[in-house]
Amino acid sequence: MKILLDKKLPVDIMIVSEGTYPYVRGGVSSWIDQLMRGLPHYRFGIIFIGSRPEDYEGIKYQFPNNLVYLLESYMFDFGPREHAAPRRGDPDALGKVEKIHSWFRHPEGRFPDALTSVDFFLEEVDESFFLYSERAWDFITTVYEEKCASMPFIEYFWTVRSIHAPIWKIAKIADAIAGKARLIHTPSTGYAGFLGTLISQNDQLPLILTEHGIYTKERRIDLLSSTLFQNSKVDLLKQSDEDDYIKQMWIRFFEGIGRMCYHRADPILSLFNGAKRAQIAYGAPEERCRVIPNGVDTGRLGKAYAARSEAIPHVVTLIGRVVAIKDIKTFIRAIRIAAYEIPDIEGWIVGPMDEDPDYAMECMQIVQNLDLEKHVKFLGFQNITDILPKSGLLTLTSISEGMPLVILEGFAAGLPCVATDVGSCRELIEGALNEEDIAIGKAGEVVPIADSSALAAAYTALLGDGERWRAAQKHALARVNRFYRQEQFLQSYDTIYREALGWQG
Repeated sequence: MKILLDKKLPVDIMIVSEGTYPYVRGGVSSWIDQLMRGLPHYRFGIIFIGSRPEDYEGIKYQFPNNLVYLLESYMFDFGPREHAAPRRGDPDALGKVEKIHSWFRHPEGRFPDALTSVDFFLEEVDESFFLYSERAWDFITTVYEEKCASMPFIEYFWTVRSIHAPIWKIAKIADAIAGKARLIHTPSTGYAGFLGTLISQNDQLPLILTEHGIYTKERRIDLLSSTLFQNSKVDLLKQSDEDDYIKQMWIRFFEGIGRMCYHRADPILSLFNGAKRAQIAYGAPEERCRVIPNGVDTGRLGKAYAARSEAIPHVVTLIGRVVAIKDIKTFIRAIRIAAYEIPDIEGWIVGPMDEDPDYAMECMQIVQNLDLEKHVKFLGFQNITDILPKSGLLTLTSISEGMPLVILEGFAAGLPCVATDVGSCRELIEGALNEEDIAIGKAGEVVPIADSSALAAAYTALLGDGERWRAAQKHALARVNRFYRQEQFLQSYDTIYREALGWQG
């Protein structure tokens, strides 16, 4: 835990940033930066919680003047372990741990109060108790023997350690933040939501939750599709019940802390109606759930629109991180198919490639194998106002999304979009807010997930028909300027902050 910026305390609004601002560009980071710069009359603070320091390459943003506090901590950077002195452990504390674990396995009803108590984690069941006491060891080995005794114990043991160790880091942050903020705002559940819940509960502060994607759903996708559990040479196509139990431990953990955040937060915000319904399904009280769409600076992006030439470039641009959840591989294959009908088509991949280097390398290998070096370009991070005027289509091929700000940015720059049917993409492209929105018309095409043929067909249909492309462009500009302007977005949050802080006028 390290404080990088500390001035003009207390902070009006403390934002908990999990793996985003200020160390990762785009997405939620851009949203946080937009919020701070657009509401200069509030003093903001950031608590950044990441995985390990080596996973990030320095600060990516110039700080606005109203960012007055920045703390960073890394959940899986443990450093040298303390000397493990022998200890038996308090049986009453162990009893509370057993009740907590029972609730995570069957999370009906209210969660145990200890889960939102900083003192519980720092005094009653501290890190040394759970990681080193004899009673905790007995508890871990008993569960192992009951649930997954046929798998190597070392894998189960380190999974349990990995799930629990960040909890004490989060509790220590919450303790350090005491008295430094008036309001907590988290852009996700997960570790950020758990930290926000602890601070809010212990300091009796308002907690606002804005979910950009449904964190629990995305972690479930990551876990069920990952190779995290291949260390034991498990064939993922023939997984045992024990391997599945390990994955379910992680899933239950994230679902449980998500419910805790939903219980504490008010309001619970999402970016589109589909996300609101998902929040309710995962345990959020319906009466606290609201939708506030993202907004974009149509004035700034309007300059990119003005810079467009009359011709429609045969360039399909994907703006996003080169990671598996963005399904870059399907995009590359779609360009291969589209090139048979549009020989000069290009696919531009605009975004960082360092988050998952192995996946990025696989994508580049596919480009080489499919002889696409002249068609697919990895451009890294770019200023989108330079890229969008040179593009003919924006595309998004993700397997999971919330409300992609990049689609709205493309609309404001006069760019139709072809996207997979995830998150709010269909709502943005076809309209769904009300009858007026629907009547505007389609601003592109929506296709199934992981369907390179459908993507290619949409690319060639729009790029090959100027009249159809210009109609989609007209609809994109109309929709973003009517419903998704930055001014509307900022006004909504200004109102929410004022109400939560009790500010008048």
